[in-house]
Amino acid sequence: MSDTLDDARRLKPVTMKDVANLAGVSMATVSRVLNNSSKVDAEMTENVQAAISQLKYQPNRVARTLAGSRSTLLGLLVTDLQNPFFMELMRGVEEVAQKHGYLLIIGNTMENVHREEQYLEILAAESVAGAIVVPTQEQAHSLDILKIRNIPIVTVDRRIQDSSIDTVLIDNVAAAHEATTHLLATGHRRIGIITGPSSTMTANERLSGYEQALQEAGIAPALELQQRGPYREESGEQLTHQLLTVDPPIDALLTANNQLTIGALRALYTQQKRIPEDIAIVGFDEVGWTTSHLITITTVTQPAYELGRIATERLFHHIKYPDAPAQEIILKYQLIVRESSAPSNP
Repeated sequence: MSDTLDDARRLKPVTMKDVANLAGVSMATVSRVLNNSSKVDAEMTENVQAAISQLKYQPNRVARTLAGSRSTLLGLLVTDLQNPFFMELMRGVEEVAQKHGYLLIIGNTMENVHREEQYLEILAAESVAGAIVVPTQEQAHSLDILKIRNIPIVTVDRRIQDSSIDTVLIDNVAAAHEATTHLLATGHRRIGIITGPSSTMTANERLSGYEQALQEAGIAPALELQQRGPYREESGEQLTHQLLTVDPPIDALLTANNQLTIGALRALYTQQKRIPEDIAIVGFDEVGWTTSHLITITTVTQPAYELGRIATERLFHHIKYPDAPAQEIILKYQLIVRESSAPSNP
């Protein structure tokens, strides 16, 4: 039995991660050594080369790229593959990629900066031709691993603090402003908001648009009506329960993405709150599920497919023209008014 297991281990392909673990370095360092980079000190280089020799590692795709073959791989990192918004965005990316004869390496970062760093190291190690990234935070230093290798990057859905990288997104401030103004126009005054963590641009900009609309209506934004948490259903549910405890009570709710909306709806139904009679609700992005006995939800919709398609076209532009200046492309959103935000009773 032990001989069989040993044979199985010997037959298992050695990966770059195995080399990195044995050498005690990151996969990015292994990649730099394979690319003969001068940025790795002599001791680390020696450790990596010793690990490669010991494990008999064959760099496969990297070796072919170094030999002069053009990479036909693109990287795509999103923050939640289960979210229908990102699935539609991915469809736009994939269609353009395939039209150009490229394939995707897809990573699901789950809003975790460490997972993002790991995926970016893998993309760098595979020498992808370019990468489309939904960044986990505004300070996206983790993208430097691609930048130092001159791998083109386009961020989508979220802006980062780096003017050298293309961005494709909507005007989140204006969208949240319009959604809040709609609730104010229908008679609501105690409007709560559930948005994402402060490290994400979308969360901050949507909060900003909400506050601007209140201030223009002569209403001072109240901190007790503002809740932040991960873009997850369970977070939306928990934070809605918290908002339902404030006094005076809220009469409307703005949720900053579809996962938060689903969680908020669950909390409202659990507490037997009628929509919109007790609380009106407006969300961002379609929730992806409706049945005949559920009320239709007023929603700020983003052109997810177009975001992915245009981001990929911009990426190919930078692959073809490496010195082309970066652009920020803002697409149109739409506020679709449905039953969940009907006018409140006098």
